[in-house]
Amino acid sequence: MIKQVLLTPFQKFVKIESFSGLLLLLATLVALIWANSGYSSSYQQLWQYDIGIITQGFEFKKPLILWINDGLMAIFFFLIGLEIKRELLIGELNSMKKIAFPLFGALGGMIVPVVFFLILNQNPDTFKGWGVPMATDIAFSLAVLNVLGKRVPLSLKIFLTAFAIVDDIGAVLVIAIFYSGAINTTLLLIAAALLALLYFASFKGFYSKFFLFFIGIIVWFLFLKSGVHPTVAGILLAFSVPVRQRIYTETFLNNLEDIYNKIKQSSVLKKPILSREQIEHIDSLEDWSNKFQSPLQHLEHSLHGWVAYFIIPVFALANAGVMISSDAEMDVALTTNIIICLVLGKGIGIPMVVLLAKKIKLVSIPENISNIQIIGVSFLAGIGFTMAIFIASLAFGSTPEYIDSAKIGILLASLISAVLGYLILRFSPPRKIV
Repeated sequence: MIKQVLLTPFQKFVKIESFSGLLLLLATLVALIWANSGYSSSYQQLWQYDIGIITQGFEFKKPLILWINDGLMAIFFFLIGLEIKRELLIGELNSMKKIAFPLFGALGGMIVPVVFFLILNQNPDTFKGWGVPMATDIAFSLAVLNVLGKRVPLSLKIFLTAFAIVDDIGAVLVIAIFYSGAINTTLLLIAAALLALLYFASFKGFYSKFFLFFIGIIVWFLFLKSGVHPTVAGILLAFSVPVRQRIYTETFLNNLEDIYNKIKQSSVLKKPILSREQIEHIDSLEDWSNKFQSPLQHLEHSLHGWVAYFIIPVFALANAGVMISSDAEMDVALTTNIIICLVLGKGIGIPMVVLLAKKIKLVSIPENISNIQIIGVSFLAGIGFTMAIFIASLAFGSTPEYIDSAKIGILLASLISAVLGYLILRFSPPRKIV
């Protein structure tokens, strides 16, 4: 019974991510059809439309696609930051014993694809795309796992989620270090000072989502202008959100009982509105409820739906519309390289490193997970969609030929990885625990 209660939040997370994966697929199909239809010019014009603020002495305009990739995706990275902090403090990554299995999987899933890319790449101009095959799209991969239902154990889904989070940490570091522009140190230092202020306030027990939002906007803008990609600001801001509640359950329940009794004794108006006493007690209940909730958990819960059902599908709609025609300029070598790196790099790299670590007793694998299931989920990790396209846009943003070639490679690799991973897991026998 206790096990079921503990697993319920994760099972809800899996359902959200699975449905998000379906929306992601739908948005991708719409983008591809739109970009290759008679209305393709409207697709391009929409995302290149300038939006911004123009006042006397100040002008800040960006194309819509950059508002999505630099703005909305900063919220996506903020959510990733919240998830990483939670997992490191109280989740599946909060001890060496827990982190070892997904950590070795993530190392294999990052290092081997990058090595494959560097070996296969023959064009100096496409060298900077080495970071594209690093990350895993958790929404798409969990959607495929969810289709398999009870054929895969829950521990396998937890493994996929955990190593995808470690993957994300690696991808964020790569973006911050290798895919940022010329750095304005002064602006970066100002942003660092504001982040330090948030961290200090959190350490002292002060937290206000309005203060976080206000400082967050400034930090995002400073990162944007400093040359460091602004999505990194999202991760760093998330780390300032405290995980601890300000009051514990017993205190909350005692106050809840007190407020309940006061509301019962309050005067009730005949009109369909609350009396002044009732309003005061309801305000008191809201105040205690805010203190009772974990700020990090509350923000993560509030944002998850927006990110899964809106931000990621919009990102796919804006970025997946590659024009596929015989007239289009394509770099076939780059496309092929990315397919090999995502499909075989992940499919070989993850199980190779994990099983080697198991053999030399550096990790222990749950008994209900078989070797063939590890291989199957490793191919699913080749679904690099969201993060891979995002890194490709940073690496090749100024060269349409390369970015379109990379996107086609990512889309094909994700499709191949999904099919291979599904078939392996679908027909692999379940692990029998003696």
